[in-house]
Amino acid sequence: MAALDQERTKVILEALKNIEYGSVIITIHDGAITQIDKTEKTRFEARRSTAKNQRV
Repeated sequence: MAALDQERTKVILEALKNIEYGSVIITIHDGAITQIDKTEKTRFEARRSTAKNQRV
């Protein structure tokens, strides 16, 4: 494997390893990886107020 391919593989694996929620998009042009986008999302647990959300 060429050094460039190893570097791209390393970047992709690091992006996958370090993401909890989100996406990793690999852009390919003419059969070659040209771009890697990582979008990470932060999730918060929904807090429910017992007074507001009680159903009667």
